[in-house]
Amino acid sequence: MNPSLRSDLTRLIGAQVCLHACMTGFRMAAPLMALREGYSPAAVGMLLALFALATVFMALPAGRYADRRGLKKPVALAVGVSSVGAALAVLFPVFAVLCLTALATGAGTGMAMIALQRHVGRLAHGPTELKQVFSWMAIGPSISNFLGPFLAGLMIDGLGFRAAFLLLALLPSLSWWWVRRTEEHEPVAPELRQSSGSPWNLLLDKGFRRLMMVNWMLSSCWDVHTFLVPVLGHERGLSATVIGTILGAFALAATAIRLLMPLLAAHLRESVVIGSAMLATAVLFAAYPFVHAALAMGLLSVLLGFVLGSVQPMVMSSLHQMTPHHRHGEALGLRAMAINGSSVLMPMLFGSVGTLVGVGAVFWLVGAVVGLGSPMGWALRPTQPPEAPPPQRVG
Repeated sequence: MNPSLRSDLTRLIGAQVCLHACMTGFRMAAPLMALREGYSPAAVGMLLALFALATVFMALPAGRYADRRGLKKPVALAVGVSSVGAALAVLFPVFAVLCLTALATGAGTGMAMIALQRHVGRLAHGPTELKQVFSWMAIGPSISNFLGPFLAGLMIDGLGFRAAFLLLALLPSLSWWWVRRTEEHEPVAPELRQSSGSPWNLLLDKGFRRLMMVNWMLSSCWDVHTFLVPVLGHERGLSATVIGTILGAFALAATAIRLLMPLLAAHLRESVVIGSAMLATAVLFAAYPFVHAALAMGLLSVLLGFVLGSVQPMVMSSLHQMTPHHRHGEALGLRAMAINGSSVLMPMLFGSVGTLVGVGAVFWLVGAVVGLGSPMGWALRPTQPPEAPPPQRVG
């Protein structure tokens, strides 16, 4: 990776971490404040859903906007929306305003992530660099998933909720500091944008449909693990600390594999990694209900972290190779909409099914679906569409 690309990537990861940490900090602090004020678990669940719900509705418009405007304008808008939403929580720390904050920070983060991912994909030259840059970018959420809640928790314990909200409200402006000097690419020609039609016609391509289905299945597995391991741990009589450690081991393993993947990018094929991940996930999900000891659950969690953590860079690399250059934003918007929609709906579905047939059966059911769907992963063949040459930078 050349020094210029490395420098650009560092700035973009920094911008991603700051905006995402604002959202993840509020995602921990806002429900905690609501619980301490006596709101029901159902109300807290609704509050948590709002962080993902915003992206479901704005992902496609945000993707099209990124295709038209590039990087800086979408990020500036995202910073403004997140900052205003966070500032409202500082001024009026009540439940109704926290719901607005959840929508605003979720929407801002989603919009910025689409623009950043689009820009990063256009920095890379060739499949190997695509795998490398998206492996590095995937580390950003791992950092912010730790940083946001950690900073918020420190401030809450030391100075209270309003101080925590104020600190989180300052983070989005740092994102703009990171991207302000980034060089834009040439804008997409208006005739290309106008000839594209509806974003939904991307789904007419069989390979893209297959990629979206694979991505949805593996994203659902991430949700299953996050949602059901605490339930399974509670049934096994494990303490909250142990359950948290099991989930933490999963996150650390996902981060570790993403640190390793850039070094191996030249030797990795997207279809092999994704297809293997689907089969391995099916096996690990089949084993989970039979495991009772905390150490064994932790081992399965680490293995699953390695497996699922390897998927996102491969999916992003495939997506950028499958879709025309002038439609990368739309494709990323469709992906974000599907993932966030899954994050809103799947926990409710898993909870209902788990109540009826048991938590173990949910693991087996989802594992079976992913295992049976693995041929779609093996069949992925990313190829660059002939439309529109790679973009050039402008001063």
